[in-house]
Amino acid sequence: MWKWLHPYANPEVSYHFAGRMLPWFTALAALLLSIGLVWALAFAPADYQQGDSFRIFYLHVPAASLSMGIYLGMAIAAFTSIVWQLKLADASAAAMAPVGAVFTTIALITGAAWGKPMWGTWWIWDARLTSELILLFLYLGVMALHNAFEDKHLAGKAAGILTLVGVINVPIIKYSVEWWNTLHQGSTISKMGKPSISTDMLWPFLFCFLGFVMLVAAIICIRFRSEVLARNSIRPWVQVLVATQVASKENK
Repeated sequence: MWKWLHPYANPEVSYHFAGRMLPWFTALAALLLSIGLVWALAFAPADYQQGDSFRIFYLHVPAASLSMGIYLGMAIAAFTSIVWQLKLADASAAAMAPVGAVFTTIALITGAAWGKPMWGTWWIWDARLTSELILLFLYLGVMALHNAFEDKHLAGKAAGILTLVGVINVPIIKYSVEWWNTLHQGSTISKMGKPSISTDMLWPFLFCFLGFVMLVAAIICIRFRSEVLARNSIRPWVQVLVATQVASKENK
């Protein structure tokens, strides 16, 4: 396994690999989201209690799940960077942070919009909501540290430490509805046994969720490639790549 992964420690190899994966992620995201969102918004049945307002579920739940998933990916990258001193792992963590912050913001905004008709208020200091807000602050802190130092190695190390300290918040978000008496409803999709949701609602959700996963992967690929170029701007292969792209544009 390590022999297979070893070539991808080379920035040039990883840059081109991300470039090859990008069209696939983009195409799958467009296909899955087109099917999932149309199915969810136009054809999925309304909830018997919440009516059509429940349809925000198809955006809120994927955004909330991905906000945690991206943070875990960022924590793994940060751990790899600190322990094995892999510069590309640090670049990966830096690429993930803004994407995670955006999806956390979407989860908070859609959660507030969903909570208003259900709870009668836009915000309450519920355990799930508060811990999700803390997650946003962690993302913003990591982003600030990545940009606080001119030395990218020092910046990555500081951001990585904060990321690893903050990872304890992820299980708190996940299990807050079980550990404390909260207004937020429990799990409907990921709980053990049969999900507490009709299959007519479950299938469009799965398309939406996988579509957002592919969208996140595509965005991270774009940001990762940008990070690699920025951190290796003096390398000959980057200069050749830039010169080739400039010449291609001039010929057009």
